[in-house]
Amino acid sequence: MNRQIVNISIGFILGSVLSATQVNGQQSAIRPCDDSHPPVVFVHGFLGSGDTWAPQVQRFASNGHCADRFFAFDWNSLGGGGADILLDRFIDSVLMVTGAEKVHLAGHSAGGGRGYSYLADPARAAKVISYVHIGSGANKAPAGPGGNISTMNIYSTDDRVVPGGDIPGALNVKLTGLDHYQVATSAETFAHMYRFFNNSDPLTTDILPLKSITIGGRCLSLGTNQPAEGTIIDIFRADDRGNPSGQPVATLKVPANGNWGPVEVSPDHHYLFRLSSERPGFRGINYYFEPFERDNPLVYLRTFPSGMSPVGLLLAALPNNDDLSVISIFSSSQAVINGRDDLSLNGIRLSTPALAGAQSTMISLFCYDDRNDGQGTGEPIALFLSMPFLRGADVPIGTIAEETWVAEFNGRTIPVRNWSSKTDGVTIAVFW
Repeated sequence: MNRQIVNISIGFILGSVLSATQVNGQQSAIRPCDDSHPPVVFVHGFLGSGDTWAPQVQRFASNGHCADRFFAFDWNSLGGGGADILLDRFIDSVLMVTGAEKVHLAGHSAGGGRGYSYLADPARAAKVISYVHIGSGANKAPAGPGGNISTMNIYSTDDRVVPGGDIPGALNVKLTGLDHYQVATSAETFAHMYRFFNNSDPLTTDILPLKSITIGGRCLSLGTNQPAEGTIIDIFRADDRGNPSGQPVATLKVPANGNWGPVEVSPDHHYLFRLSSERPGFRGINYYFEPFERDNPLVYLRTFPSGMSPVGLLLAALPNNDDLSVISIFSSSQAVINGRDDLSLNGIRLSTPALAGAQSTMISLFCYDDRNDGQGTGEPIALFLSMPFLRGADVPIGTIAEETWVAEFNGRTIPVRNWSSKTDGVTIAVFW
């Protein structure tokens, strides 16, 4: 059945069989993929998108599950209403394209609240086998009318955003050492979800590498998750100075549903994704990714939302000047925590108590010359202090000379260019 019939947030279909090639002596897929498992629908949290779940989908695929049995529901976490209705339509679409009678459901943070409220309705609950409540508020009973949906509740004692707690009658999993985002993305959480869904242990909790990799995903606005229709995506291999290497390996135009791909990539290279559009007010964006490890259908490219949303108003204040560069660092599977993690940009330490205190749960950091005086050394930018997960650091990044800036996170590096913030757009380095 053609999965493009409905607007489901799976960038493309990975195919019915994953090969069992050898990479560095390790088998890259444990067995041919098995599409007999019930589909799983994931719901992200505040300011999130479907790529929250990319590590878990890759882990399920590493255990032989077909990646096209996993679906990410993208919703406007900044408000707008109707999310339960949209989630219900989404689940109906998943049931239609898979032929399944029911789904497993999992929600993180605000997505946990979304899942729990969705399941309060008996007709909706009848479509769900089981529910995983992750890094979300402690409720008085399992999900569903009268608590009749089998519920696993996963939380971390080191989550500084939603402390969590036991839910009477649920299968409660209390983890330690994981920040708010890691509760959704970690190998520990995967292992518990796998057992809950399959009544057996996974053969691995690793993301096993592949030699031949296909990727895809969605291009949406940050926070509001509106499809960025008409955006042009030019994909380049990036050299060790952050420059595009040769001609694009692919050029794509984002359709009305926001999906893009598939594109074949190599695990041996960094990639640069350049986003452009003729839409009035569009900010260009240069995404640099760490090398891809295996097939990933949930690679998300976020554009800036309109200035009318809270995030849009915040991002509209970023420099839009050919003399200044803006470099953002996005940690896609965990927060950056002072004392636990090391983050720097060209040797300027950014995992400081002021920026990366545990309470901040910093996921994305925007670096630029806040006062346009060439003097910043990483001090927090006040503009960002009221927004969760986002922070700003005063780092002077000029554009008079072509320069390579190296983002380093826990020993891994991504070289990027000091692109001009007006003509070329904002630069974002993405660590898996």
